Amino acid sequence: MSKNKRGKALWRMPSRGRGTCPLCGSTRIKLLYTAKGLQGEKLTVCKKCQGKQAR
Repeated sequence: MSKNKRGKALWRMPSRGRGTCPLCGSTRIKLLYTAKGLQGEKLTVCKKCQGKQAR
């Protein structure tokens, strides 16, 4: 059977959870993970950058 609730939370997020990743600069990518910035602030980043820290 199909899963009709999959991804439904993305529809409630601004821009459907997409944007430009502040670490790698990828555009129109899902920003669903958190990483620490230079001053310790929380950044929302893409899947590729989820384990990285800002330089």
